[in-house]
Amino acid sequence: MFSRPSLIARGIAAASLAALACAATPAYSGSSDKAFFEQVAGQWKGPGEIVAGKYKGTKFTCDLIGEATDTEAGIKLDGFCRVGVFKQPMSAVITQSGRSYGGKFLDGANGKGLDIVSGNVAKDKVVLGINRKKLNGAMIARLQDPKTLNITISVKVEDTMVPVIGVSLNRQLDTLAVGSIRK
Repeated sequence: MFSRPSLIARGIAAASLAALACAATPAYSGSSDKAFFEQVAGQWKGPGEIVAGKYKGTKFTCDLIGEATDTEAGIKLDGFCRVGVFKQPMSAVITQSGRSYGGKFLDGANGKGLDIVSGNVAKDKVVLGINRKKLNGAMIARLQDPKTLNITISVKVEDTMVPVIGVSLNRQLDTLAVGSIRK
């Protein structure tokens, strides 16, 4: 059995991966979704907080790397999220499925993760439907600027969507100078 902080870290990290996977640039439509995910590729870091529920006030940080898939619109993610001294490895695969999206975080809802059951890329935000057994929710990610992504994860309580997690990820740029030598 996992400790409570470990379970919190796993849930937070999965939600953060969902956010990273689907929002970092202005949205595209149709076949341009692949270009969208290619622009999401890279390293992202940032803090978050649980803003409602039993663990309200819990703060965490995530460090994630995204790589666009080769064959279709989508992304593969790896990294970790940390709550205090607890570090949870994370992975996700999100792929286009018709006009929507599907995928999983960690090993999906049948294991210890989440399933992505729907998705839509729009002008300046992305919305993903997420599911784990009887829990249904959504992740909304809005691009504040090219280097900052604000994310809200909400769960459905009766007929109302209740925000439970807020995350702000910052793009990590390579500071190594690259050049060429001419002869």
